[in-house]
Amino acid sequence: MSRNAGQVTVVTGGSRGIGAAVALHLARAGHAVAIGYEHAQEAAERTAAAVREAGAACLAVRVDVSDEAAVDALFDAATAQLGPVTGLVNNAGVTGLLGRFTETPVARMRRVLDVNVTGALICARRAALEMSTRRGGAGGAIVNISSAAATLGSPGEYVHYAASKAAVDAMTVGLSKELAAEGIRVNSVQPGLIATDIHAAMGAPDRARTKAAVVPMGRAGEPAEIAGAVAWLLSPEASYTTGAVLRVAGGL
Repeated sequence: MSRNAGQVTVVTGGSRGIGAAVALHLARAGHAVAIGYEHAQEAAERTAAAVREAGAACLAVRVDVSDEAAVDALFDAATAQLGPVTGLVNNAGVTGLLGRFTETPVARMRRVLDVNVTGALICARRAALEMSTRRGGAGGAIVNISSAAATLGSPGEYVHYAASKAAVDAMTVGLSKELAAEGIRVNSVQPGLIATDIHAAMGAPDRARTKAAVVPMGRAGEPAEIAGAVAWLLSPEASYTTGAVLRVAGGL
């Protein structure tokens, strides 16, 4: 992939898993990176250090993406320390514990929607305000991290999460059309079963191994395999790609 001099990309949920892999891949491709994280400060600092070791400028900022003021603070810090923001990876997301829909507390559903949908919308809105050529920006790209669950529905596990990711894909399509004339491309990546610690947070730390048999390729994916797709969608090589929902799910 070609170097991307002058690219400044915000990666929410960038401390661990897919977000950390994306941040490191982008650093190697020449992006300066602003990592947003909510709780995992030590992990965020380790990722930021790895990004710097790869030769890229980086900062890590604590943020609850469902809080507009916190999102503004993240983008303000990125602009002040790294330069004008040219990209957003909307990766922050939560699932809650696995379980049947009727046994899922409403409070948990609300939190998932607050982070995965409202948070993604707030971040995309701020990114669009920064990058829109109608507002004096230089254009840019947004990549929303969705999930194969958006079309599979995830019965018996987390229907509410699947619904939130379907909303992310709808947002992707709508924004791609609304923002195309303003120099902003908007795409989505749908990971499948990926080997990260999100499964432990769901209450099933071995899930990536035990569920691998249902994947046509017979294994869970690795975060780096998602990062490559995200980096391509942010790159000049994807200059005519917008509104795409790219599934990276081993055949699911």
